Amino acid sequence: MNERLILVTNDDGYASKGLAAAIEVARSFGRVVAVAPETTQSGMSQAITMYKPLFLRRVRQEPGVEVYAFSGTPVDCVKMAFDHLLREERVDLVVSGINHGSNSAVNVLYSGTMGAALEGSFYGCPAVGLSLDDHSEDADFEAAVLYGKRIIGDLLAHPVEMPLCLNVNIPAGRPEALHGIRLCRQNRGYWREEFFRRQDPLGREYFWLTGNFVNTEPDACDTDERALAEGWVSVVPIQADLTDYRRLEQLREVFGPNEK
Repeated sequence: MNERLILVTNDDGYASKGLAAAIEVARSFGRVVAVAPETTQSGMSQAITMYKPLFLRRVRQEPGVEVYAFSGTPVDCVKMAFDHLLREERVDLVVSGINHGSNSAVNVLYSGTMGAALEGSFYGCPAVGLSLDDHSEDADFEAAVLYGKRIIGDLLAHPVEMPLCLNVNIPAGRPEALHGIRLCRQNRGYWREEFFRRQDPLGREYFWLTGNFVNTEPDACDTDERALAEGWVSVVPIQADLTDYRRLEQLREVFGPNEK
């Protein structure tokens, strides 16, 4: 039986601590090829680069692991891997992360980590986005690595219908402080942004973006936000189909049945 080939990527850059942790997770299951952005690409979602050249360079090679830095977005990295670098090989799994910071709730729509994971699922293999609810540069990834290995091991042992993309968020803290894994749904909510206005030394006006997440269902017990708050690793299956099927039926009453 051939060794599995696992593609690893992220949105924090090829030199991040989280990518090293993701490679540690993936290396337990096969040969690893990592293609990650040259620089931080957080918040890039499904963005692709169309109007400037892209540059690929190998930054590390050792038995079982190759790491490449790519000048594009996280989705660019996945496309580069599947459509060029690994074009003649079969990729068995995509691992994106481990992100510095949670990608629960509506964050999944903005996340470069999850954008890359979702892109990977388009190529017919399972994809898992891993995020740690800790933004600090010296974050402790031990629990994220442990649960990443457990979730991926279970997934590979019980194949399911493709496409499959999992959004996995791990609470900050030591492994022994966490309760386990909870399958749940995406929490509903939205961000309300605020722009801080400043002036540079030349008197030019500039802005810093910040904001707060508004949880529209704080009492719900089956969401990823609740799981994280209660010390559980949240696992949410996600998909590219954004159709609101409930509204689709309601709108038939507004616009009438489809014309033949």
